[in-house]
Parts: sequence; C-alpha cells; structure tokens
Amino acid sequence: MLAVAVGWQIYELTNDPLALGLVGLAQFVPALLLLLIAGHAADRYDRRRVTSSAQIMQAAAAALLALGTAGGFMSRDLILGTVFLFAAGRTFEAPTMQALVPALVPAPLLPRAVAATSSATQAAIISGPALGGFLYVVSPVLTYGLCAVLFLIASVLILFLPVRGQRSEPRKTDLKEFFAGISYIRHNPVILGAITLDLFAVLLGGALGLLPIFARDILQTGPWGLGILRASPAIGALALSVLLTRWAPRRHVGRLMFISVAGFGLATIAFALSTSFLLSIAALVVLGATDTVSVVIRQTLVQLQTPDPMRGRVSAVNSLFVGTSNQLGDFRAGTMAALFGTVPAVLMGGIGTLLVVAVSIRMFPALLRIESLSPRRTTPV
Repeated sequence: MLAVAVGWQIYELTNDPLALGLVGLAQFVPALLLLLIAGHAADRYDRRRVTSSAQIMQAAAAALLALGTAGGFMSRDLILGTVFLFAAGRTFEAPTMQALVPALVPAPLLPRAVAATSSATQAAIISGPALGGFLYVVSPVLTYGLCAVLFLIASVLILFLPVRGQRSEPRKTDLKEFFAGISYIRHNPVILGAITLDLFAVLLGGALGLLPIFARDILQTGPWGLGILRASPAIGALALSVLLTRWAPRRHVGRLMFISVAGFGLATIAFALSTSFLLSIAALVVLGATDTVSVVIRQTLVQLQTPDPMRGRVSAVNSLFVGTSNQLGDFRAGTMAALFGTVPAVLMGGIGTLLVVAVSIRMFPALLRIESLSPRRTTPV
C-alpha cells in the first residue's frame, strides 16, 4: 500500500522519472549503511524485539507521510526523507525475520516453511497494492494512516511469536563479528552464486519502480490501475509459492534456479514491449512466479547452510545484496528512463538479466550442480 501511494504521489508532484529512481536510492542507502549492524543485532538480541522496534519505526514513517499530506506541506524531499526513515526500519526487520524462520520448524520442513512465509507475504502484496490504489483515490491520508496502524499491530503481534533455539548471550563485539557474514558467504560457492545471480538479475531486470509511468502515460489508467499492476507479480508469486508449500523442489534445484531467473528476464522484456493493460498484467504475473521459485531456492539454501548463531549476519548480507537490489534497481531504471525513455530502460534490463544468467552458469558451476534442498544434500554433487 505504501509503495503505491508513495510512487503515485511523488510522480504526480514531479512528473520526473528520476524522482521514482530516487525513491529506490533512498531505500538503498540506509540498507548499505546499517545492514551489518542489523545482522549483528539479529544474532545478539531477541529477534522478536528487534523486529518489533523496526516495525514501530516504519509506523512512524507512515504517520509522517499522513501528516505531511494532510497538512499540505508534502514535497519531493520530504517524501524521500521519510522513505529513508522507513527503509532504516526495514533494514533491521528483513534479515531478522528471515533468521526467525528456522527457529520455528524442523530442518526437513524448512523449504516448505520458506514457501509458506512467501505465500503469506505474496498474499499481502496482492491485497496491499490493489487496496492502496483504490484507497488513494479516496484519500492519500487514509492510505498512509492505515499503513501506520497496521505496522503498529504487527509490532505487537511479533512479540508473542513462540521462538525456540536462539540464545541472546552477550559476547565480544569487534570488526570480525560484524564482517563474519561476508566472510562466510565468500567461502561458500553455493550461497555466493545464489546471491550473486539474484542480485544482478533484480538489479538489471527490476521494472516495478517505473510502474507509475506505465500506469499513467503508457497504459492510460489511474491509481487503481497502478495498484493492479503492483499486485500482479504477487499473484503469480502466490500461485507458485502455494504449490511450493505442498511440493518443494526435489531434483535439479540448481538448474531450476537458473531457468527461473531466465524466465524473469523474458517476462520483463514482454512487459516492456506491451501496450495492452491485460498483457502487461500477464507479463507481471509470470515475472512474479519465476521470481518466487528463485527466492524460495535461494533462501532455503542460505538458511540450511548457515549455522543459527550466524543466520542474522548472513541473512543481513543476503538482504543487502539481493533485497536492496530491488531499490537500487529502481534507481537504475529511473535514471535510464530519464536518459533513454521508459520502455528502453525496462527492455535493456530484461536483456541484461538473460546475459547475467549466461555468465553466472560459467562462474558458479557448483550452484548449477545442486540437486536437492534436503538438509543432508545441500553440497554440490
């Protein structure tokens, strides 16, 4: 909901594709600055409290957007500053939530648990943008205010989550502790390959940041159309994640990840070339479905191959190099759209994704040879 409202409002204020790119940059910078600290906090302190505090910060950001809009003093810079605050909270929330999942289920069920959490997330991503788009037509203040309330509710509910297995013991803090996650990933070719593949695919193929332009100027719809476009990738993602919850990938997992990323690139190209609202929705549905396969495989590999005392820091690095690539990808797309036009920017991103797949197959053969997500067989065969 927040993404739809912010995207539409800043483009309405500025009519500048670069402003949409700056929204992505404003989310990337705090992640770059804070993620190592966030990962350390996730491993050292109660993960429920870390997550709750982060969600309260996000609630404050949404409330500030509501006040600025209601008071009539909303500007591009205020939106960017508030998005920065929101992203700072998100930076602590994302890796901590990822590290919580293995403490909830036995290791053999982790692939299905990751798919289940993805299903819940995608259900929210479907309903959120669609609802946010329609609510924005009624009142932007209502949209932002509801976001603030929902974040506050989440911050309370997370505290009651029954978590087992994490020990929040005080220990010496030094540079080695902070950079342990990077060191661990660097020496694990499977995790390094999975993260690198998703990083560059999303960095180049991301088109969601430009959806306000497609909705208003190319497909000739309003905020409601933007909400539907925003929800479309989640529809495909939800369909696939529900299937993966029941039938987790069992064979040729490495190959499946490369195929899914290639499908992501092809769907991006189809969306760039489409001038039909229905065809654009279909392309985004396929984009979301293929991305989900890659995400479930990557997150499962990362969690299975990482010991619990390091999961927060490794998840933080994973979020930095993959999660924040969405925001940096939005900045890339916005900058290229300002220079070359919106359609060429997305088209070049899709082609770039296919090139990334081809290069990664040669660079990370260990990932390509992964056969199973079973905890006993996560090493190359």
